[in-house]
Amino acid sequence: MAYDALVLGLGGMGAAALAHLARRGARVIGVEQDDVPSERGSSVGETRVIRKAYYEDPRYVPLLERAYVLWRELEGDQAEELFVRTGCLNLGPADHEAIAGVLASAAQHGLAHERLDEREVRARFPALAPAPGDVGVFEEDAGFLRVEACTRAHVRAALERGAEVRTRARVVAVSAAGGEVRAVLDDGTRLVAGRLVLAAGPWLAAAPALRALVGDLPLVVTRQVQLWFRPRAPELARPPAMPAFIHFLGGGRAFYGLPFDCAAAAREPGLKVCRHHGGEPTTPEGIDRTLRPADEETVRGYLRAHLTSGDGPLLRARVCMYTCTPDLHFVVGRVSDAPPVVVLGGFSGHGYKMASVIGEIAAGLALDGATPFDLSMFAPSRFAGAMGRP
Repeated sequence: MAYDALVLGLGGMGAAALAHLARRGARVIGVEQDDVPSERGSSVGETRVIRKAYYEDPRYVPLLERAYVLWRELEGDQAEELFVRTGCLNLGPADHEAIAGVLASAAQHGLAHERLDEREVRARFPALAPAPGDVGVFEEDAGFLRVEACTRAHVRAALERGAEVRTRARVVAVSAAGGEVRAVLDDGTRLVAGRLVLAAGPWLAAAPALRALVGDLPLVVTRQVQLWFRPRAPELARPPAMPAFIHFLGGGRAFYGLPFDCAAAAREPGLKVCRHHGGEPTTPEGIDRTLRPADEETVRGYLRAHLTSGDGPLLRARVCMYTCTPDLHFVVGRVSDAPPVVVLGGFSGHGYKMASVIGEIAAGLALDGATPFDLSMFAPSRFAGAMGRP
């Protein structure tokens, strides 16, 4: 057999899986339909928030503890800063479920954090204007990942350990039967491997060749917009005055923001501010990537109300995608054992920060069928009914 493992999709999760498979000595090849990182994928946009006090569910925290260790190891391995610590402020009404979730995760796992009332938030972070009655939970050991740099670093690490990579190569057919994986690329290349990791992001829900393996996973792809602004008060747009933040508002709305990458801030101080969720359903091939006036106005409405010093000229914008499950938790697990087929999906909105550990988990599932982490809430089988399986 030519390869021990084949990885399809080299965004954040696939690149990490490729690196960890190679790290364990597997003969592995990764295939990506675009360049790495892909401008059409979801693992782009310069930065992603990374935090441990996880409002989504305390069960994520052990994954995050390991992810932090692995990001530090990757930084050392590649001699490149990937994780920039700015702290992260969760802001919202005291009775908001997300604020309660942050505090629950911090309490359950003994995470360092500070609770701030509305007055303390304004004093500590003068650019931010909380809504009346808002409280803040500040986590110092948080910040952002340089997302494209992280993906490239994982691929470099894999190549240095003997992995092969094919870019601008589309899979037109793939099968897993008889103890082996067979894939055909659009140039006619045929690949044979003992294991398969599927990490195709929104294409998991759209590509017929992949759906034949994973079934009709109930993944919903939505159009999302990232925007970068030049602030009116640059001195308030840099850490420590400006941390990464997530602001939870009424009506299920939330916005997040980050200071520009510190490496670029001296040249062009600014803020990345985006709405979290709320995008229209789309497909990876049919998405409208044109910036609409309403896209900008939605975020400017937030800036005018809560971050007036950030309401300066628009520097740039990017339209991308979220790919989410109905319960907003990931899909991580085997969908076949002979040969092993591991699916990684549904990460959008909060997954990239865990790419380092998800890659390690994927390698363990592919090679050993095991991982030390409890993956029960990520099991593909939880959607068996929706996928038409018994």
